[in-house]
Amino acid sequence: SELIRGFLLSGMPCPSSCPPGLLALMAPGLALMATFSLPSQAGDRRALPVEKPPGVKGRTLILLDVNTKSPVRIISENFLSLQLDPSIIHDGWLDFLSSRRLVTLARGLAPAFLRFAGKRTDFLQFHNVKNPAKSRGGPGPDYYLKNYEDDIVRSDIALDKQKGCKIAQHPDIMLELQREKAAQMHLVLLKEQFSNTYSNLTLTARSLDKLYNFADCSGLHLIFALNALRRNPNNSWNSSNALSLLKYSASKKYNISWELGNEPNNYRTLIGRSVNGSQLGKDYVQLRSLLQLIRTYSRANLYGPNIGRPRKNVIALLEGFMKVAGSTVDAVTWQHYYVDGRVAKVTDFLKTRLLDTLSDQIRKIQKVVNTYTPGKKIWLEGVGATSAGGMNNLSDSYAAGFLWLNTLGLLASRGIDVVVRHSFLDHSHNHLVDQNFNPLPDYWLSLLYKRLIGPKVLAIHVAGLQRKPRPGRVIRDKLRIYAHCTSYHNHNYVRGSITLYIINLHRSRKKIKLAGTLRDKIVHQYLLQPYGKDGLHSKSVQLNGQPLAMVDDGTLPELKPRPLRAGRTLVIPPLTMSFYVVKNVNALACRYR
Repeated sequence: SELIRGFLLSGMPCPSSCPPGLLALMAPGLALMATFSLPSQAGDRRALPVEKPPGVKGRTLILLDVNTKSPVRIISENFLSLQLDPSIIHDGWLDFLSSRRLVTLARGLAPAFLRFAGKRTDFLQFHNVKNPAKSRGGPGPDYYLKNYEDDIVRSDIALDKQKGCKIAQHPDIMLELQREKAAQMHLVLLKEQFSNTYSNLTLTARSLDKLYNFADCSGLHLIFALNALRRNPNNSWNSSNALSLLKYSASKKYNISWELGNEPNNYRTLIGRSVNGSQLGKDYVQLRSLLQLIRTYSRANLYGPNIGRPRKNVIALLEGFMKVAGSTVDAVTWQHYYVDGRVAKVTDFLKTRLLDTLSDQIRKIQKVVNTYTPGKKIWLEGVGATSAGGMNNLSDSYAAGFLWLNTLGLLASRGIDVVVRHSFLDHSHNHLVDQNFNPLPDYWLSLLYKRLIGPKVLAIHVAGLQRKPRPGRVIRDKLRIYAHCTSYHNHNYVRGSITLYIINLHRSRKKIKLAGTLRDKIVHQYLLQPYGKDGLHSKSVQLNGQPLAMVDDGTLPELKPRPLRAGRTLVIPPLTMSFYVVKNVNALACRYR
């Protein structure tokens, strides 16, 4: 028994001289969580101690180690990326993308892609007009004050005089008028959304300039989705308007990647006729040929087809597309929303069954892609907690972060290369930044992720979590743990450090003891909790007990960790999200880029 206990506490592999009954004695205390889905690496199958290590007071529920030899996945540096919805043209927010505060917030999440797409992508028309006073659209001359429009024009003229990155400082009264305008237009946009009938939307050359300026100033790479519903009589894609946009962008030497359409599986409900996968594939081949004719975009990246949830008819569309255009696109894309924003409740965000719905979708998409183009990169675009534009005090609250952080962890662990969050600004209540340009809880969560998480995903080994399943019931754990190499861009940590991120959906605190390679290392804690009396509904957060807020329009706050002494047990408060950087592990998998 002393021999067994010694090996358990050391975390070392069992030698050949171990008693034959050792494994049988160890089995009841060891379990690998199903939600982690990260396989152990060959040659690193160490048994973890399940008894209470000496000097640890109280009951240690979980023992955790990480395989530091090699990553199980490597994702894009731009893994966490952003989306802007074309509705910002309608409601006027596009004119405010040059705001210093917005640029500062977006720059905090760089490097990333900025996808310009959404429901109104396939009703977007490009018009090569530069005069803002003549080209500005709207419901009528009395829709908003004329002096407000004059202010926009004067702001545009001032921006034109700037060289390089163009930044504007908008007066408070101007922003207040814009919020009033956006509130009125929001009712129009909601009516269109719920009736599934959308009006045409005009993107002027000046608007495109503003969009590109925002992406460029923020360190984001723009992906522009072209209108796929401009159709010829034979149902092939009419590329004339797209060609006009491409030529203008090329004349400005804009570095842009491209897509065609948004959720093609919904076209029948939008226009009364469908576009099958084979035809959509031909349209993408046509777009690729078009890009190759324009020197600036001859090597531009092309992504698609951005299908919706992979039900049977959508899978059939994807298969038809992959047969024709699988080799044409640089990544295969789809999108996902967890719940209907019109009926969502705060308890929905705590359901492990909901968190796991994405896993089956990943499997279905990967099966099709690997059948036709093995190894092709897969992206999840347009992801949000809720559909129908989200829900006030819910999808923009602290509670929504459980879905968002689990989405990031699950996708990375399954090898999805990029996830695009819908939306950075002003798409009802799924956004990261509100109409006062204040960051919401999911923004701070994303900022922490960007600062601490690198692209290399590591396998974790967990013990002490086994529970007896009830007959006919699937046991789904409420403690989610993911591990990556710490971001190379974070100069506070040397290469070889490891970052854990943990979601505790339990209504009680949980304790984690680091074992094996992580044992007796100094740990930096970044504990994110709701701030204020609203609890899970809060739109403000605190980091290690200190509320997070911008210092000024050009400065994000310092994200200060709480150092934990070496060997200390991690105590995870109930219903929280947290990051832990394990310093100086000197992990082989993390030493080199």
